[in-house]
Amino acid sequence: MFLGMALSEIQARGEGSGYCGSERRVSLAELQGIMDRIRYGTEEHKVQAALEIRRLTKTSSRNRRNLSAAIEPLVSMLRFGSSGSSEAAILGLLNLAVKDERNKISIVEAGALEPLIVFLESTNSDLQEYATAALFTLSAASVNKASISASGAIPLLVNVLKDGSQQAKKDAVAALYNLSTITDNLKTILLLHPIPPLIGFLKTHKKSSKTAEKCCALLESLVGFDEGRTALTAEEAGVLTVVEILEEGSLQSREHAVGALLTMCESNRSRYREVILKEGVIPGLLELTVQGTSKSQGKAHRLLELLRDSPYPRSELQADTLQNIVSSIVSKIDGDEQAEKAKKMLAEMVQISMEQSLRQLQQRALTCTPSELPARKRRSEVSSK
Repeated sequence: MFLGMALSEIQARGEGSGYCGSERRVSLAELQGIMDRIRYGTEEHKVQAALEIRRLTKTSSRNRRNLSAAIEPLVSMLRFGSSGSSEAAILGLLNLAVKDERNKISIVEAGALEPLIVFLESTNSDLQEYATAALFTLSAASVNKASISASGAIPLLVNVLKDGSQQAKKDAVAALYNLSTITDNLKTILLLHPIPPLIGFLKTHKKSSKTAEKCCALLESLVGFDEGRTALTAEEAGVLTVVEILEEGSLQSREHAVGALLTMCESNRSRYREVILKEGVIPGLLELTVQGTSKSQGKAHRLLELLRDSPYPRSELQADTLQNIVSSIVSKIDGDEQAEKAKKMLAEMVQISMEQSLRQLQQRALTCTPSELPARKRRSEVSSK
């Protein structure tokens, strides 16, 4: 039973002749040959087998399952092989782990973290890049997060974020984001001064990208701490970069950006109100109130309230209009161009809001049933019959 449970499962399903569908047909003999080479072959044969595993598991979830027995020998290659052997092993493990929770867990249990941590500090940029990608993928499994955190990966990932290749930086951001769901990890990350490299990352990458979303989510979590807020305002163009994300990012990035600014203003309005206002946040906030996610809209409204010169208690604000709130803010803005932009955005926002309300009224009119009509109207209709 050379492939262990994977081979037994194939035989039990009667799939020895190959796989159907869009996946390339892979025979039992081919799978067994790969396992022979990865376990007992020379280093050259093992490298060839690892690359073959990488190819076969690139798009095939079935192959990931049936080749899961290769995890232990691949991890052994990581631990004891040459740099070339290690690179091939990481690439094979990466594809085995993608979209396969069980394989992610098995890779960590097989002892992959120790060599991966070593590779994060490697002067071989390829090895560092592959190791960062592996930790990003493995950290997506909740079960693995505590082990990865305890391995000492977080400081090294922050170092990669500061000094790694562009691809390594993307994967480091994603890995840190995955690990940040553990509250204690946020405190660890903060101690490593991550705000400057995170802002630097956002400045140089597409603001609507998925990685930017993770970066913004991480920033939002970090500004929940006083040290994070202080670091963001101290960083050159730090708050401005968040405002730019609020204007140009994806829907999710914009939600995280407005969340970060709201957290800052709620934590200490007198300290952060002017800092936020001077970066021209109003147009982006106005747009979010009508075009953002439901969470973004609520946060944008609340932040606009806090940015007023003299905010009232929430109970008194309920009767106030958004136009009055914004007008109050605009009247305090320095610079004609910025104020004019905000006023123009307000006019557009009001127009959009009116159009949305009209569409809702029309929809209600089309779908309204007699039971939903006012009682007086229903009585008049009955009497007229």
